[in-house]
Amino acid sequence: MPLTILVADDDTGTRLSISDYLESSGYSVVSAENGKEAFGMVEVNQPHLIVTDITMPQMDGYELIRQVRRRPSLRLLPVVFLTGRTDTKERVLGYQLGCDAYLAKPFELTELGAVVRNLLERSQMIESEWRSRVQAVQPDATAKIFMPPPMMGTGMTDRERDVLHLLSGGLSNVQIGDKLHLSPRTVEKHVSSLLRKTDTSNRAELVRFAMDHHLVD
Repeated sequence: MPLTILVADDDTGTRLSISDYLESSGYSVVSAENGKEAFGMVEVNQPHLIVTDITMPQMDGYELIRQVRRRPSLRLLPVVFLTGRTDTKERVLGYQLGCDAYLAKPFELTELGAVVRNLLERSQMIESEWRSRVQAVQPDATAKIFMPPPMMGTGMTDRERDVLHLLSGGLSNVQIGDKLHLSPRTVEKHVSSLLRKTDTSNRAELVRFAMDHHLVD
């Protein structure tokens, strides 16, 4: 399942060009023309990352991020600011509010794509590591929260399931990374985690385990 990105910008041309580029890169994109609309979409669409302008009607980008960061569940949600307001004071305010990257307009879509991919990859790694640590410290308490249904029985994260599905289809680390927007190194970390969680020694055993336990079609 593709990762979802929320794009907020009151300029229709900018909003559409960003959305088209990110969709062509394999992401699922939802868009808003102001901060108020964008904040409502955060709850509904649960994006994995936000790309937002600062100067927008009804609610600007700064206030949008203030509202987002007030929600404990959204404090680690990656945010990219796109704006023509590039003086140091503005940039410092953006970082203080919790943005992860700040690109000045005009910008190159390829640079935005690289920033988005890097932030999403880091976010997925942090989530995977956090879940693993919590389960290691509180296995009984976390089993009810994070463990998949009994048939799954491995405590895999959603991203690990994605990797396992593609791995079972015979794809290489590079091919899996291209489809999931991850680096081959990150894919290998997910594979190593899967081997550990399933107590298997190699990829062939891992695929067999997945098939025997109906983890893949």
